[in-house]
Amino acid sequence: MQTKNHKKKPLETLVHGIFLVLGLVTVGCVLLITVYLVISGIPAIREIGLVKFLFGKEWRSTASEPSFGILPFILTSVYGTAGAMLLGVPVGFFTAVYLAKAAPPKVKTVVESAVGLLAGIPSVVYGLVGMLVLVPGIRKIFNVPDGASLLAAIIVLAVMILPSIIKVSVTALEAVPKEYEDASLALGATPVETYFRVSVPAAKSGIAAAVVLGVGRAIGEAMAVMMVAGNVANMPSLFQSVRFLTTAVASEMAYSSGLQRQALFSIALVLFLFIMLINAALNLLLKRGNAK
Repeated sequence: MQTKNHKKKPLETLVHGIFLVLGLVTVGCVLLITVYLVISGIPAIREIGLVKFLFGKEWRSTASEPSFGILPFILTSVYGTAGAMLLGVPVGFFTAVYLAKAAPPKVKTVVESAVGLLAGIPSVVYGLVGMLVLVPGIRKIFNVPDGASLLAAIIVLAVMILPSIIKVSVTALEAVPKEYEDASLALGATPVETYFRVSVPAAKSGIAAAVVLGVGRAIGEAMAVMMVAGNVANMPSLFQSVRFLTTAVASEMAYSSGLQRQALFSIALVLFLFIMLINAALNLLLKRGNAK
């Protein structure tokens, strides 16, 4: 027995060492990205001015007298992400509850396969379908000059975040011990009451993680949004062409130079900090919920 224990300890130490190195590599990559964005983005903010950069309403990076105000991009990203979550989270949540607790095995298999297929579709395909089907549909239904708008971007993003929300939420709901549900049913609760008053609260940390993933996917998407939103630097309006933070960087980086290029790195820094703040806020709310 002692010989076996002595053999296991070096192996366990090696495995722990490998995991530690991999964790440090992950942290190191995040730190390197953060440092690079800070170094590349601060010069433009210093030259333009923080207030003028964040709260300016005009972006004319190639004009004879350029202006670099990104308030339209920030508001568009906020409204677009909020709208996508408003549409996508309820659909994804109720679908996950149905698949995890109420769906027949055959239906569950088919729907999960469809969800997996949605997750594997490239974002450019979402953008292409949205540009060919959704944009003309919005133009005809709402009788607007151009269907490429914030509304089109919200709908596309809502569909794109569904796989992340459904998959993670289903996993969390299926991990709830069956004894919890049996006890609830034994006390006279209906199956629906058990699902929403016992299973969902027990799986709330996993469901919250699914929402965080959805937020990250929505706010970080560029290609699909660029194809359906019109990519024009306007203040956000539901039926007007708009530009997100991500698309502002993607659309101009190829030909940018000088202060324009530095300003694009500043936009990337703002987007990075924005995502970090959202994740930190959601994690804080989750911890407070668990503490209660």
